Amino acid sequence: MIIKGTKINDRYAIIRTLGEGGMANVYLAYDTILDRNVAVKVLRGDLANDDKFVRRFQREALSASSLNHPNIVEMYDVGEDDGQYYIVMEYVEGKTLKQLLKKRGSLTITEVIDIMSQITDGMAHAHDSYIIHRDIKPQNIMILENGLIKITDFGIAMAMNSTQLTQTNSVMGSVHYLPPEQANGKGSTLRSDIYSMGILMYELLTGGVPYKGDNAVEIALKHLKEPLPSIRKKLPELPQSIENIILRSTAKNPQNRYKDAREMYQDIITAMDESRANERKYNYVYSESDIEETKMLDNAVKEVKESEKSRKEDIIKLEREESKKQNKLLIILASIFTGLIVLAAAVVFLLPYISKDETKEIPNVSNLSAVDATNKLTEEGFEPVCRDTDNKKIDYKYEASDEIKEGYAIKTSPGAGTLAKKGREVCIVLSSGDASFEMEDYSGRDVNEVIGILSERCKEYKCTVRTEKQTVREEENKKENTVLSTSPAVGEAVKSGDSIILYVPDIEIVYPNFADGTYNVDKVREFAEKYKLNLTINEEENGVLEPGTIISQSRPAGNPVQEGVAFTITIAKAPKIIGGPDGDPEDPEAPDEPEGGETNE
Repeated sequence: MIIKGTKINDRYAIIRTLGEGGMANVYLAYDTILDRNVAVKVLRGDLANDDKFVRRFQREALSASSLNHPNIVEMYDVGEDDGQYYIVMEYVEGKTLKQLLKKRGSLTITEVIDIMSQITDGMAHAHDSYIIHRDIKPQNIMILENGLIKITDFGIAMAMNSTQLTQTNSVMGSVHYLPPEQANGKGSTLRSDIYSMGILMYELLTGGVPYKGDNAVEIALKHLKEPLPSIRKKLPELPQSIENIILRSTAKNPQNRYKDAREMYQDIITAMDESRANERKYNYVYSESDIEETKMLDNAVKEVKESEKSRKEDIIKLEREESKKQNKLLIILASIFTGLIVLAAAVVFLLPYISKDETKEIPNVSNLSAVDATNKLTEEGFEPVCRDTDNKKIDYKYEASDEIKEGYAIKTSPGAGTLAKKGREVCIVLSSGDASFEMEDYSGRDVNEVIGILSERCKEYKCTVRTEKQTVREEENKKENTVLSTSPAVGEAVKSGDSIILYVPDIEIVYPNFADGTYNVDKVREFAEKYKLNLTINEEENGVLEPGTIISQSRPAGNPVQEGVAFTITIAKAPKIIGGPDGDPEDPEAPDEPEGGETNE
């Protein structure tokens, strides 16, 4: 268990525990460089001490970090700090599908289709890169308040050897979703994930897993030998198209399953279409008995049963002998107790002498030059060395100081007076001089990149970095998430303890002057559709302007645009024409033409 406030890799500050499991503990942490909360999963127990597993875990986790999809929890970092192996992931505020099922029991068909379409969409992205999860189960699927699904644990799941069925409780949980080929000791393929998703879909609809047993081996045997219990017996109203998806995805023979998650996704999103209302029950193309023999698991079950029988016999034997041994046991316990007292006294007496040469106080090197501080630590038996953020050895670390001369030691880490074993690494922190630096020009650069640069610098100068929004007009063409300016300004000094403000654009949309002659009605419609305005177009007779010309607008140019408001423009239309029977205009003031006047033939 890692306590609150501990920093992993001198970057991720632990806030609280999110969960504990057989494979890892999960913590909410604060990323001090990128100024965000993250989830840190730290390997625990035998896994962290298994070099083979650790190497595979790191390799697979790095591979999974390439995945970028809204339904997959993003993986930011993988590393090791003081023997602790960890992965840093996107922090998701939600609950697992397992927690949701405990609360609800089962879900509606509509909910299941929505959830499974998101899961298969995310897995399709992974399968496109030929990345197999290998441990799809409700404990590894998060659901947010808005219904968004996030698939977790790619790195650890891919590194686990799921055929070791009796290793941990976490594997016991996984066996309920274990494909027959994995239970039989064969390798995983894309279609192995399909099987697990089919079992998950069955559980979401019914509230329970299809196969149960007293131990992991027994459950795995059922995956291999027993047909899937009919879901329509439990849910008679379930459309055949939905049962077909489950039957196809949970086929014993992988050849009868979907070839990958994308094919399963396409089937799910059309499951409720009218065209599939009278769909026939899915029939397997290939024999379901093509799975290899299960002697390995049969033997495992036999061993489990024999072990259970032997254990019971031992208990009976011990109970019979217990009364005979009670007196003898009391004598033995008394002897052991007396021996422990003597041993404890000896340890207390001898410990100072035994450990005299093993531990020493770290000396105070404050105000010594770098060379003198290094020599002093070396003479006391310590190794003067520091480590950077990548855990590489460096000579010194630096901090700004107004009191200690540049190049001279401020302190050590661990601090002076700390008891430490000889040979331990001790980092010397040197003064970098005056506790201030000149602000550079970061305008136009990505704000997250600048936060990272300045946060690293602020470790030395004990300053802080934050962002503030500054309103800019859309026409100024400022990009989102870029730095507009800083405070202190470019060229000004940033002193120890200062707060640096990065101003980022808060882009304000304003109404243009639609009546300036450069806009037509179509452009206004595009504008209204883009910003979701309720557009009304009025017409007004105008004998001067061309029909369709914009005359006026209800909201003045320069006013901010707000979604959903009413907006009216007035456009010109041709005036009504008053004329004679031939349609020619008639001037009421014109004199009547005299009878018998000239006519043009």
